Amino acid sequence: MASKGDFHTHSTASDGVLTPTQLVDLAAGQGVKYHALTDHDSTEGVAEARIASAKHSGHILIPGVEMGTDIEGAEVHMLGLYLSPDDRELQEMLAKLRDGRVGRGYGIVQKLRGMGIMIEWERVQQIAGDASVGRPHVAQALVEAGYVTKVADAFDKWIGRNGPAYVERDKMTPAESVRCIVERGGMASIAHPADLADLDAILAELKAAGMAAMEVFYKDYPPEVVERLRLAAERHGLLPIGGSDYHGIFGADEPLPGDIPLPDWAIERMLEFARTLPNRELVR
Repeated sequence: MASKGDFHTHSTASDGVLTPTQLVDLAAGQGVKYHALTDHDSTEGVAEARIASAKHSGHILIPGVEMGTDIEGAEVHMLGLYLSPDDRELQEMLAKLRDGRVGRGYGIVQKLRGMGIMIEWERVQQIAGDASVGRPHVAQALVEAGYVTKVADAFDKWIGRNGPAYVERDKMTPAESVRCIVERGGMASIAHPADLADLDAILAELKAAGMAAMEVFYKDYPPEVVERLRLAAERHGLLPIGGSDYHGIFGADEPLPGDIPLPDWAIERMLEFARTLPNRELVR
């Protein structure tokens, strides 16, 4: 049975395969009540998702975003929840981040072509459509051209952080991202943190910057990893939240929205905190 909360999902507004409407329909059909749309560096899908959400009794759409940030030797993804898409300063910042994604995508394609992997930048843009180009769009082009059979293989072989075609882009630090989210009235959480080295040091810094939560119940994390992260959240006074990180691009085994062991008590604690936010008018 699906959890009634999922605070990490993606649509065609970034690198998911479902439109915001299709994503909401899927999540609601799965029994997800509290559902965050967290596209990469974009809230463009929120308006459509809200319309779709209103058609499902009991479904509550939480506007959010996922930001890629950097520390030495690692990329750290941050979730911003309860952010207003009407916030002009937020939109200006997200537009700059999206511009960096496009430049990075073009650079990756050029690196791949230099290695004899002849995918076309124009095709990557077509796959992305109206969304900001991301690495998953490059990965889909590689699958389409027959260089790999799965999106995950493209990351493993070429375009992951340690891959030969990886290209950096300008990013904020995690702490800068947290401060931005908090200043805009939202709630900040670190995403899928299990593999980060020096996690306790990172959590301490981000807690001091204003981070309120961390993703503990994630996708296919096994129970022992969930427990390790739950204890870390407890040590640092962070709310343990969860998300499927659903994109729809990773094959039949990809967890669907709500396919996470997120307990009701964790959802209720998060909602209780959210009602204290400056953007609490977005909380239902």
